[in-house]
Amino acid sequence: MNDAKQLPVISGSESTNSSMLESPDHVLSTLEKDGSRRWLRPTLSTGFWWKWRRWIAYGLVAFFVVLPHVRIGGLPPILLDVPARRFVFLGHVFLPTDTLLLALVMLGVFLTIVLATALTGRIWCGWACPQTVYMEYLFRPIDRWFEGTVGKGGQAKRPIEGWRRIARWAVYVVLCMFLAHTFLAYFVGTDRLAQWIRSSPIEHPAAFMVMGVTTGLMLFDFLFFREQLCLIACPYGRFQSVMLDRQSMIVAYDTKRGEPRKRGKHVAGDGAGDCVDCHQCVRVCPTGIDIRDGLQLECINCTQCIDACDDVMTKVGKPTGLIRYSSQDALDGKQLKFFRFRTVAYPMLLVAVGIGFLAVLSTKYAFDARLIRGKGNPFHRHVTGNVSNQFRLRLVNRSNEPREYTVEVVKPESAIIREIGDDSPKLDSNATELVPLVVEVPGEVFGPGGNVAGELRIRDDAGNERTLKMQLLGPRR
Repeated sequence: MNDAKQLPVISGSESTNSSMLESPDHVLSTLEKDGSRRWLRPTLSTGFWWKWRRWIAYGLVAFFVVLPHVRIGGLPPILLDVPARRFVFLGHVFLPTDTLLLALVMLGVFLTIVLATALTGRIWCGWACPQTVYMEYLFRPIDRWFEGTVGKGGQAKRPIEGWRRIARWAVYVVLCMFLAHTFLAYFVGTDRLAQWIRSSPIEHPAAFMVMGVTTGLMLFDFLFFREQLCLIACPYGRFQSVMLDRQSMIVAYDTKRGEPRKRGKHVAGDGAGDCVDCHQCVRVCPTGIDIRDGLQLECINCTQCIDACDDVMTKVGKPTGLIRYSSQDALDGKQLKFFRFRTVAYPMLLVAVGIGFLAVLSTKYAFDARLIRGKGNPFHRHVTGNVSNQFRLRLVNRSNEPREYTVEVVKPESAIIREIGDDSPKLDSNATELVPLVVEVPGEVFGPGGNVAGELRIRDDAGNERTLKMQLLGPRR
């Protein structure tokens, strides 16, 4: 205790001027040192990578809007009907009994994202994420139009006030409502959605509330939250430390070539690096970071800093690529290895998941049938000596057309169906029905154990059939 170093006491004006209390200019890329919000207005660099991203972005927007209207075998490619517990992927219907298939699909999607990240870094964030696509290629252009900075970006030439603010709000509301309806179409289908749009919201309050809430969340995101969704809310950036390795492709600044920085055109032999410290890479960044500080979780690999830096390097007569797609090992002069543990293990796991999916899918029938023992007494003995067992037959029509079914006992041969809910049950497409069933068998077929194995055959009018095993209970002999 006596040897402990005593800290100086700072009081009065000394405490106010103390550098210990000073914070950096920006605590976060969207937070000023006084705690206020730093609104980002990135400039626009329309270089090689931006042009490619623009084509891909507008293609993805068109794909998202058109996909619910496409039909494969009379069904949409994707339909997530949660209330009916019915999910459609590429024309195939998944029901609650397909839990394993759905789990394999989700696992395959996860492994695909992990593999893409291991190979190409956060290409999803910068090139295909809906937040990035809509923010950078739909809503920021709208802002630039109202601010008078079309095609350039940066600080607004005129404040958005008066009629401009109202007009921008109106454009945002219309676009967000359109996107919300398109989003809703993936859950209810375009036919039902069109019917709801033409009718009063009172007739479908739940769906109207979902649309309203989705529109409100989109307005909050694209008007206010913006890039903070990537910086604060999205967990993907936090996961990159376990999904990336030193061989993964990232947007990186070549420190060996660029440092030490010097403003103005580089003069040969003065020891300065190629970076002229123009800060263009910072001004164009949609998340407000400096790529020269190294790999950061805020970087979404949007390549705007690459386009901006290449443009500057061309103007000062230096080779492009000071900021480029590379890997940490490549920047350190090590050889790039395509085949490594991650790039081998993930594809092998994907193949295993794909084989498992096809194997489970091949066991699926045109209809599902399950025999459930009825409630009450296990069996009933008639005065004639016959014994009857009650069952419930659960039928699920997995086809896209109505089907009619016939039920017969195959084993034992002396057994008959005494009662059935319908002589020939009829089910609509993707419908489920619980059919009561009574099977009667002569009492002499039962042995000392008091039970006998049986089989039930179900056929539909398309020629598909299934055979179910059943256990008939009776008195012991």
